[in-house]
Amino acid sequence: MDIQQIFRLLLGVTLFLFGMKLMGDGLKSVAGNKLEVFLFKLSNTTLKGVLLGTGVTAIIQSSCATSVMAVGFVNSGMMKLKQAVSVILGAILGTSITGWIICLSYIEGAKGLASLLSTTTLTAIVAVGGIVLYSFMKKQKSNRIGAILMGFAVLMVGMSSMSAAVGTLGETPFFRETLSSLNNPLLGILVGAVATAVLQSASAAVGIVQALSVTGAMTLGAALPLLMGVSIGASAPVLLSALGANVNGRRTALSYPVVSVLGTAIFCAIFYPLNAVFGFSFVSGAASPFGVAAVNTLLRLTMAVFLFPLLGPIQRLLCALIKKKGEEEEEDEGPVLEERFLQHPALAVEQSRDAIRAMAGHAREALSTAFGLLEDYSEEGFRKVSLLEARGDRYEDKLGTYLIHLTGRALPAELNREVSMFLHTLTDLERLTDHALNIAESAKEIKEKDVRFSDDAVRELRTTASAVLRITDDALSAFTGNNDVLALRVEPLEEWIDELCDEMKNRHVSRLQTGECTIEQGFVFNDLLTNFERVSDHCSNIAIAVIELQTDEYDAHAYLDRVKNRRTEDFERHFEEYKKQYAI
Repeated sequence: MDIQQIFRLLLGVTLFLFGMKLMGDGLKSVAGNKLEVFLFKLSNTTLKGVLLGTGVTAIIQSSCATSVMAVGFVNSGMMKLKQAVSVILGAILGTSITGWIICLSYIEGAKGLASLLSTTTLTAIVAVGGIVLYSFMKKQKSNRIGAILMGFAVLMVGMSSMSAAVGTLGETPFFRETLSSLNNPLLGILVGAVATAVLQSASAAVGIVQALSVTGAMTLGAALPLLMGVSIGASAPVLLSALGANVNGRRTALSYPVVSVLGTAIFCAIFYPLNAVFGFSFVSGAASPFGVAAVNTLLRLTMAVFLFPLLGPIQRLLCALIKKKGEEEEEDEGPVLEERFLQHPALAVEQSRDAIRAMAGHAREALSTAFGLLEDYSEEGFRKVSLLEARGDRYEDKLGTYLIHLTGRALPAELNREVSMFLHTLTDLERLTDHALNIAESAKEIKEKDVRFSDDAVRELRTTASAVLRITDDALSAFTGNNDVLALRVEPLEEWIDELCDEMKNRHVSRLQTGECTIEQGFVFNDLLTNFERVSDHCSNIAIAVIELQTDEYDAHAYLDRVKNRRTEDFERHFEEYKKQYAI
């Protein structure tokens, strides 16, 4: 093999890899931005995980990309380890579709109409169609389809270049002897694994094996170990994705080589003893691109079938190989937001949505606990509110930074609107936990100083606290459920809470004048009312953000003017309802 052939082979590999990426990115774009979310949401059982891992890999043409997404899911807590292992098993199977696509580059016609089926003609037609759609069509979908066709054409040219580069090797005695030595399974597996790890692509490695098969010097018996090695070597980039991941993320990344090695061992334990007994004739037959594709699919299908019932033991093996340093759960330091997902905006938004909903849940829990302390104070309850407040700070910091990075990406309109809502709501949620801590501190002061309110003051505080808890539940439920109908009920209650607090301040002044309450009681009482009002204000902001998202209402001031100052019919009806329910 002279220097010119070597460079032609490198050119072919380069074009092949570029064509695969271009075609995979185009297929993914046509499939939609929610492909990753689809994989995450519908992989809730092991069978679905295998099927979806196979399907997604067939679409994006990369088992590595699918597996890295699974690592990210587990690392962020969005997916369980067993689900991720099933997705990776499906990805290993799904990548076999590439071999059949490559076979198209070996279709050769004869003369006349049959020549239309030749590789050259097919590639030319696809390339012309692709460049027309990509360069001259205005619709984005047409451009994406054009990118797919152009990627396919580049892939075909790359395969042709590889085949031409190695085409004369079949006549070389050294090459034939080298291929013959690959009949040794261990050597063949090692060569295939190393070559794939270097190329960082199982598809490219399979393509090279198919190109070598054209020489006529390779048997299926020599191709089989290479393909088994390809499956193992493809785990190299997935293992790299484990850098910086948590324990379960590292376990997920390790599952790719574990599954591949176990699958290869099972296949060898079944195939080679049977071959020794029955002497399969096809093993010594000359390999062809179609034969290599078929053997590759059979190999991966066998691995999937035999390993599927063993997913539970595989999970336990992974846990044994990578152990936690301690049995206790680590303290919640805020959400784990995967930087990997910034490359997949739909996934990044889904992850952010889960995190901010968890933050809303913490805010609700903090306020509920704080109000409980007013009735029955305990140091344990106070510590709980303090921890939830600190957690709210961490969530705001991490989520805010992540969302700002996300806004720098090109997002579809609907995702961009949702990210904007998250950014607007983040501070309000964090402030709710701040006010919960303020209320808890007031409860602590009441306990330590033995502050006793009059019966009327206690009744008024209980009524208003009930209204504040109601507005908190309504606003946060509307937010987590994207419920604009429920969100519309928040503003009338916020208006009534404001009036309640004003009335309570006036009544407290009257009690001070008559001597029923003291100045010391007044400080705590007013602090509580101030926090009640602030909580309802932040709930109003959260509800407005939901309404903006659901109804395309982007002017908060215009909304408040319409429903509040002009007192719409719905506003009046809800206001009167709350006025009766929370009367003092």
